[in-house]
Amino acid sequence: MELGIILETNDPERVWNAFRLANTALDADHSVEVFLLGDGVEAPALEHEKFNPHGVMRKYTQNGGDLFACGTCLDSRDLDADDLRPRASMDDYLRIVEDAEKVLTIG
Repeated sequence: MELGIILETNDPERVWNAFRLANTALDADHSVEVFLLGDGVEAPALEHEKFNPHGVMRKYTQNGGDLFACGTCLDSRDLDADDLRPRASMDDYLRIVEDAEKVLTIG
């Protein structure tokens, strides 16, 4: 299955759970693409005593998951693109939605 996940939150637990799902899907040999939108572009920098958003995101990319970050959303927050926030566009967002068999939005 091709799964598209749109992440629109900077809540550490929701980010953590979204990437736990993404990693589980990768482990089950599904294709997964995650698009960070709005507050979601802040996800790599989140810290929490119980949840580890950065760690599950790093695992996701190391396991071959595709990750995209809204360039306009990065700019509006004065954030630089990096390996856990690769700059993307609305064209990329549209392609993910069009190509995915299932799309899940977490906000």
